[in-house]
Amino acid sequence: MKKQLSLVLEPEIAFDQELFQQSVKKTLAIPSEAPAHIRAIKRSIDARGRQVKVNVEAEVFIDKKPTPLIAYQRNYKNVSHAPQAIIIGAGPAGMFAALRLIELGVKPILIERGKDVRARRRDLAAINKEHLVNPESNYCFGEGGAGTYSDGKLYTRSKKRGDIRRILEIFVAHGATEEILVDAHPHIGTNKLPKIVAEQRESILQAGGEVHFDTKVVDFIMENHMMKGVILNDGREISGIGVILATGHSARDIFELCLERNIYIEAKPFAMGVRIEHQQSLIDSLQYHRPERGPYLPAASYSLVAQTYFKGIQRGVFSFCMCPGGFIVPAATAPGELVVNGMSPSRRDSKFANSGMVVAVNEVDLAPYKQFGPLAGLQLQKEQEQRACQMMGGSQVAPAQLVGDFVQNKVSKSLLETSYQPGLRSSDMYDVLFPHIAKPLQEGLKQFGQKMKGYTSNQAQIIGIESRTSSPVRVPRDKESLEHVQVKRLFPCGEGAGYAGGIMSAAMDGERCAEKLVELYG
Repeated sequence: MKKQLSLVLEPEIAFDQELFQQSVKKTLAIPSEAPAHIRAIKRSIDARGRQVKVNVEAEVFIDKKPTPLIAYQRNYKNVSHAPQAIIIGAGPAGMFAALRLIELGVKPILIERGKDVRARRRDLAAINKEHLVNPESNYCFGEGGAGTYSDGKLYTRSKKRGDIRRILEIFVAHGATEEILVDAHPHIGTNKLPKIVAEQRESILQAGGEVHFDTKVVDFIMENHMMKGVILNDGREISGIGVILATGHSARDIFELCLERNIYIEAKPFAMGVRIEHQQSLIDSLQYHRPERGPYLPAASYSLVAQTYFKGIQRGVFSFCMCPGGFIVPAATAPGELVVNGMSPSRRDSKFANSGMVVAVNEVDLAPYKQFGPLAGLQLQKEQEQRACQMMGGSQVAPAQLVGDFVQNKVSKSLLETSYQPGLRSSDMYDVLFPHIAKPLQEGLKQFGQKMKGYTSNQAQIIGIESRTSSPVRVPRDKESLEHVQVKRLFPCGEGAGYAGGIMSAAMDGERCAEKLVELYG
């Protein structure tokens, strides 16, 4: 017999396996000693009231063997001698595109400018400790893309883009915990993602696909508005039945190459700002309405949005990529830039919470950069990053200011302890940020302080520059075929092309592009 039920539980019961099992048996009037397989299949925290509750959907198998939690199996056909397709970029979009191509009987040739996950670690250590930025291997470039060394958030609102459950099961099949299938806001964690990404690579290689690290695309092979293949930095030419362009939001040279080769691209809205860092204990107390979250509740997160005006134009200000129990890291992709991002380990057990706090960039802001055409936003982004780096003497030390001081137009005499390893320097963020970012940011923070008491006090600090929220460029594609609007057999894909905003949406978009490529040309 199989039964399913919904429960509203105290955190102490919902997250304690023994107490959870007892609660389910009591609800169903099953004797405590009776054998039964009980498991949670959905779990979400409701902290809206004064008492935190956990909503749980559970399955109970009585005198019946439980069905497998996942149906997906790593049983890939061998495609060594199949027609081949090229994927540029080994981030979530590229990796999932490669796995889907294999399932559909096409050999993927995955090209990644950066290094494999293990070799990447040395370059990440160099940027943190020695302030040395490797333009080909950093927090953005390398196996798994920017997602590998991130919080690993797997929540998306893009439910129409693909099968969310399928993507989660593929992660589980490659080493992720089954908890990501249960939690309403699942995440993997930066400490576990590298192993999972490496397992995905092994699946590709064992099925006869190819993965090329330290390999950069420097030109496209085109004929009669049709993509035939690519030219690599070592002079090799690779051809295929199609090219999936999955380079991520920071591959500026690819955008420049598209412009040079008359492949139509366009400027796209994006946002810039700072990272805001609090003690996690403060966020916990604000969100859970209790002095401490205790041993059962996870590190609390938040999502904030405000509308402000600057010179008569409405500006959205919003939190982005919130990392509870996490760290702030240097995410520049070239020397002379200063970029910060956030990440969390699987346990989210750092004493710090951080989030992007960004302001929408609009057409008025891009007007002074008209000479750069579709790369206007990219140039604005680059100038903000370079300006901050120059002010810090060319290092990866980040400008910072206490939030209360920033809101009150005061320069901070001292700063708080931070998770940002290269270090902070007290700065007037009005000097660091462009005015159309700084002023709306100040107004937005004032609104957030009214919603969350203590959020904008000097118990928090802002750290710059958070500028890689999304790609400032879109590579347009047809809505039905997903091909580029002018170039056949070119499939713009994922976050870099402007069609995703995180690991899950990028993975689903990679699968969709692979399916369309095979449907049209396989």
